[in-house]
Amino acid sequence: MLQKKSFDKFFVIIVTILILFGFFLFLSASLGLLAKESGAQFSSTFFNQLIFGLVLGLLVLFIFSKIHYLNYKKYTFYLFLFSLAISLLVFVPGLGFEYNGAHRWLILLGMSFQPAELLKFSFVLYFATLLSSFKNKFNDWKYSVLPLLILLAIVSGIAFLQPDLGTFAIIAVTAMAMFFASGVRFKYIGVTLLTAVIGLIPILYSKDYILKRFIIFFNPDVDILGDGYQIKQSLIAIGSGGFWGNGFGKSIQKFGSLPEAIGDSIFAVTAEEWGFLGASFLIILFFLFTYRGLKIASHTADSFGGLLVVGLVILIASQSFVNMGSMLGIFPVIGMPLLFVSKGGTALLFTLAEVGIILNVSKYQKLKNNFKK
Repeated sequence: MLQKKSFDKFFVIIVTILILFGFFLFLSASLGLLAKESGAQFSSTFFNQLIFGLVLGLLVLFIFSKIHYLNYKKYTFYLFLFSLAISLLVFVPGLGFEYNGAHRWLILLGMSFQPAELLKFSFVLYFATLLSSFKNKFNDWKYSVLPLLILLAIVSGIAFLQPDLGTFAIIAVTAMAMFFASGVRFKYIGVTLLTAVIGLIPILYSKDYILKRFIIFFNPDVDILGDGYQIKQSLIAIGSGGFWGNGFGKSIQKFGSLPEAIGDSIFAVTAEEWGFLGASFLIILFFLFTYRGLKIASHTADSFGGLLVVGLVILIASQSFVNMGSMLGIFPVIGMPLLFVSKGGTALLFTLAEVGIILNVSKYQKLKNNFKK
């Protein structure tokens, strides 16, 4: 095993720029909240993002970057079980709270916590453990297809109850990426995809809001003042930014017209304030993050480390690209945050923890690709 003297420097640079640029964009977009809401509301949101998300997140990043990634293998199953239990606590009165008909948050120490972030994180760790443990048994569907379908069935059950289609979709995409990277047979990938699609059909038809989102995706004008309102306002904001943008804090749409201006819609505010140039720079950063992360995965010293990095990189990148794509009308709106940028201390905290693990794996590399061995 070849141990590097330091972390992957290029990846560190990309992450540093994403953190600084992301917080700058959040600060710029949050000025709309200061104008619309009370100073206390703005202070609470800003404090949660800065202290719980950024400061604590950077501390967690540092700690996780120092822990050898192989130490996680023996605890991943218990962490996954714990995340499932925490996810069910959102239905307990007094602990969980409902927002817009969804049960996705817990109140802990006076701050909101979204268990879905822990569930996504623990899923990647546990699935990487399973795949690396069964790598010599992939010819048997019981050690390849079956474990993935069972895990997805469990996650889909929780997502159906909350409901939270976005979390399930991101976990499913991440799981399939890890499944493919593990070297499993293509026919098993096809069987898994077909089974998952068949299993999802009754779920999709059982929830009216899911069908509405797909209808709006194909034709936002169907309900321009209802479910199509967000995407229409998002496109107006993006278009009004032009090439150069309107400047720091000068978005007009965030002052009432655009829902979740510092949450799901923050990319639209970014494009309005910083134009095509700023939005393109952000997209390029995420492409570089994905490229460099997958390059780290391709040179890991063992299959667990490689699969772990693939899972964490795709987990972060898929959420961010889906968020930006949904604001551009490329994907349906499924409520995914723009990581490093959107409001949400929990999401930022776990994102930085995941980056810490990737950095630790980057220290233990082989000169040639040994990913599937």
